[in-house]
Amino acid sequence: MLTHYFIKPSTIARIRASWLAPQIARYVERLHTRGYSKGSVRRQIPVLCAFADFAHARGARDAVGARTCVEAFVASRVARRGNSSNSAKNRAGFERAMRTPVRQLLQVALDGDFEFGGGRSKPPFPFCVQAPGFVAYLQDERGLRPATVALYAHWLRRFENHLAQRDATPLHALERPEVEAFVQAAATGLSRSSGTSLGGTLRGFLRYCAREKIVPTDLSPAVGLPQHYRLADTPRAITWDDVRRLLESVERHSAIGRRDYAILLLLVTYGLRAREVAALTLDDIDWQARRLRVPGRKAGHSTAYPLADMVAEALIAYLRADRPPAANRHVFLRQKAPRTPLGSHALAARVGHCLRQAGVDVPRGGSHTLRHTCAQRLIQAELPLEAIGQYMGHASPRSTAVYAKISLAALREVAMGDGEEL
Repeated sequence: MLTHYFIKPSTIARIRASWLAPQIARYVERLHTRGYSKGSVRRQIPVLCAFADFAHARGARDAVGARTCVEAFVASRVARRGNSSNSAKNRAGFERAMRTPVRQLLQVALDGDFEFGGGRSKPPFPFCVQAPGFVAYLQDERGLRPATVALYAHWLRRFENHLAQRDATPLHALERPEVEAFVQAAATGLSRSSGTSLGGTLRGFLRYCAREKIVPTDLSPAVGLPQHYRLADTPRAITWDDVRRLLESVERHSAIGRRDYAILLLLVTYGLRAREVAALTLDDIDWQARRLRVPGRKAGHSTAYPLADMVAEALIAYLRADRPPAANRHVFLRQKAPRTPLGSHALAARVGHCLRQAGVDVPRGGSHTLRHTCAQRLIQAELPLEAIGQYMGHASPRSTAVYAKISLAALREVAMGDGEEL
């Protein structure tokens, strides 16, 4: 594999002479399979060889020993570079360029694989020592998805930091004024939905702590955020003319444009969630039966849809010419290395970008905008709410009720008359 990136025999011989040569070769192979460019690989190999020499000079003879030399190596490279740039941002970028390939190399040597993203360690779940069973409670008893558990971690980490700034008040000594002080400070500047999310998280955590006798009394009533009623908002739908303008604005002469076009059609045709589109695999498309299967929906079931001609054509155009070659079976992959599946957050961000590019003005535009638009189209077709709920994959009929507010013609009749006939 090294001969694919280097021509000079002396360069290849110097790399193979390194005591970490087998690990470097495996690391290069991983980069190659994930679609990294030759230039990117060539920039990293000299860093790895330099680290191998540095660690060996410090007595390291295996990957475990070399792990202790990473930060010293980065510091030495920074010192060697000198003051070529006084920018803190440039300095941080250079440190990251030195540290990331070394950490990934050692992960290959120790675990057989590595994660991308700079080697940053994931922080522990908040209060994992004082309330060790809370994560299991969320996952097992409440059946929450990983994304929801991560949202709990986000708000509880802010609560944990707040207590740490207040002389690290332990949970068993927590009192109502501490909870009220945190809510008052944290709620400043939050949107209504974020405030509701914070309040629900904190109430659930405090109720759990009271149930498990971690705190002496239930402090959840101290979370006094304003109530956000579930039917208070109008769904963020756009008109069908805006949908046409959105689809026409996508640049389908590029690989990313053809991928985004297929994603937009899936969202607006079937009302899928970003997570559901991101999770689609090649096995979920039955070309012979012309069916699209969406497994693992929020309601805990799967849905099969007829594969619309327009959607099928967009998928074929993307899969034939633009989907990067990869062993991964997910339909939508990143166009740039690493060739990993396109995540739900990245997918939603692409939809927001397309909406802005098309000049479609909608609050918090994203993938759910097209989901709401699909529901609006079904409402305007006068389908029963029960059928709409099944089509949208709702777990409860209450989730579909909010879309009844989109039927403006019927609401006007109710407002202008006594509404008895309706």
